Amino acid sequence: MALFEIDLSRVEAHGVVGAGGAGFPTHVKLKTSGLDTVIVNAAECEPLLHKDKELLKAHPDALIEALAAVIRHTGASRGIVAIKAKNKDIVRSIATKIKPPLSVHPLDDFYPAGDEVTLVYAVTGRLIPPAQLPLSVGVVVSNVETLLNVVWDCPVTEKFLTVAGAVRHPVTLRVPVGTSFAECVASAGGANVDGPVAVLDGGALMGGLVLTLDRPVTKTTGGLIVLPIDHDLVQRRLRPQKIVDSIGRSACDQCSFCTELCPRFILGHPIEPHLAMRNLGFHEAGERMVAGTQFCCGCNLCTLYSCPENLDPKNACVESKARLRGQGRFWSKEEISSRAWPAHPMEPHRHVPIQKLILKIGLRRFANQGPMNPDPVRPGTVKIPLQQHLGVPSVPVVKSGDRVVAGQTIGTIPVGKLGATVHASLSGVVRAVEPDSVVIDA
Repeated sequence: MALFEIDLSRVEAHGVVGAGGAGFPTHVKLKTSGLDTVIVNAAECEPLLHKDKELLKAHPDALIEALAAVIRHTGASRGIVAIKAKNKDIVRSIATKIKPPLSVHPLDDFYPAGDEVTLVYAVTGRLIPPAQLPLSVGVVVSNVETLLNVVWDCPVTEKFLTVAGAVRHPVTLRVPVGTSFAECVASAGGANVDGPVAVLDGGALMGGLVLTLDRPVTKTTGGLIVLPIDHDLVQRRLRPQKIVDSIGRSACDQCSFCTELCPRFILGHPIEPHLAMRNLGFHEAGERMVAGTQFCCGCNLCTLYSCPENLDPKNACVESKARLRGQGRFWSKEEISSRAWPAHPMEPHRHVPIQKLILKIGLRRFANQGPMNPDPVRPGTVKIPLQQHLGVPSVPVVKSGDRVVAGQTIGTIPVGKLGATVHASLSGVVRAVEPDSVVIDA
């Protein structure tokens, strides 16, 4: 059988983007050169999410074929599947199917093992300098689903995601892009608690709060955590930032736990969340001392795990980061390249175990499972966003009343811009072309 070879024009035409993060267009990422290592990120460190594990279980051969193709295409010398060691059956299955230059790297069960900087160090021992990409140390990192979308060689019209938390049947689903969150929750048996619920889109720690379930699934939706509205993870996100800052200004005792457990700090980056908290009381006078907040990865560990007083160092960092960006103040390349960035000597001992994290953030009462449902969800209507990726929105090429088929292009990338093509995820009639989306009725 002929080997699958990557054609970047097809990857672009199919609208493949990073399925596990911000949605960086994959055709651009695979143009990179000068690397020696490709890492498949199957760490899946957000609690209760199982999508990547289930995909590896269901499609190991396709993943291996995709990784081998990326190795050939980029000229890298090795490919590594990074997955938690606790998934023993999957680790064993993948290991028996591959041979050099491909290998499996079992990871410890900690958060945030899936963060690119953390993952590259755990797998290769290489430290990515502040504000740099994995390519700076000769590495490219790709999500499991992203590589499968490359090797499946067809328009990206479906999404795999885990629905977990306060639902009757935690499950990993295959749904058309544009399916409503409400239909996904219904496919998990619906909520199993009385009263209103909310959803954390993307995970318990880094996910955004969604209060109305008409939100559509996008190419980057990896998981929905359903929670009762009175759950602490929901209520903390509902607090006005002004109140959060006021409490932090008066209550922070500068214990520095937030810094000592910060994943980027322990890998040598100049970020110290406790200084961002201190700066709440100094305003502009103290801005210079928190310049390192631009290196915050937003993992939320400082706020949801480290702080003994339930304060919010993460948002203090995010706000400072935004102010610095607005002022055009960044660490220069010269400042970064002029010094070494060694990892903290205690780095191996400051990983946060997932089970302890689950206990701390109040998720222990929810089933930690998400088996794959082999039957795809078939909604009657989809609302497909024109921007599901980094870059500019796609430009619609259909109009209301048009009949479309699944896989047909409905949005294209503006010439010369970073973006991704968007396709109809089901066959039917275009009900509306809205400023930010296309609505299709089956």
